[in-house]
Amino acid sequence: MPAPSRIEQIAERVERLLVRHEEVQRTNALLQEQVEALTRERDALKSRLTAARTRLDALLDQLPADPTQDPSARS
Repeated sequence: MPAPSRIEQIAERVERLLVRHEEVQRTNALLQEQVEALTRERDALKSRLTAARTRLDALLDQLPADPTQDPSARS
């Protein structure tokens, strides 16, 4: 079997590179989907955190200014 010509070697290399390029593109697309999902999750968690902080601030506003004051003794 004769050794492959230089052109054949280049063609094989190009084919391997094209296959690898397609694999990298698929991997990149999957990673991009994961980034988008994590971004949505992060945004949802930030929203929940903001809502929880708002509720906590409202509860803190209801506390008496003097911690020794009896809450039932409010006027």
